[in-house]
Amino acid sequence: MSLLKRMSLVIAAILFCFPHLALAAGHEQTTTIGGGQAHHMKPQTLHRVPLSPELRTLLNQEMGLIQQGVMELVPAIAAGDWDKVADIGQKIKASFILKQKLTAAQKEELHRVLPQQFIEMDMDFHTSAGMLAHAAEMKNADVVNFYLYKMTTACVACHGKFATERFPGLAQGADEGHQH
Repeated sequence: MSLLKRMSLVIAAILFCFPHLALAAGHEQTTTIGGGQAHHMKPQTLHRVPLSPELRTLLNQEMGLIQQGVMELVPAIAAGDWDKVADIGQKIKASFILKQKLTAAQKEELHRVLPQQFIEMDMDFHTSAGMLAHAAEMKNADVVNFYLYKMTTACVACHGKFATERFPGLAQGADEGHQH
């Protein structure tokens, strides 16, 4: 078995068998949006980036839908349900709600207050979701798993850079002082 396949299986097993590692802790409530459930996350700070309450709510809804989509990917990939994998990948690529619901003023606010690195990381994440969808359309499990890995890695990197108050375990040096 190739190293890529073994790594993909380990990542899938971790996400599928231990969802509490992948899910954000401390959801405030759950609501139905567009036929599916989305988790409202506690407000977070993007390294002191001031977002309006309305934009923060949309961002939190978006993150909840992305989380739900990623969690649905694992069993769909494991089952070879390529249509479902492609559909989820396309929805993540299309930014479930942000692109559809942002007003012109909110778009301007996002580009004014979000750091360029955040925007670039977000664009890379959504590109990987599109590539995952394309690989699923080609029924290429190895490439699908590669892009799932890239997406998960992007989540960890972004949360570690911009959401350490929400994800303190990802803060640089978070494990300092712990005995091994």
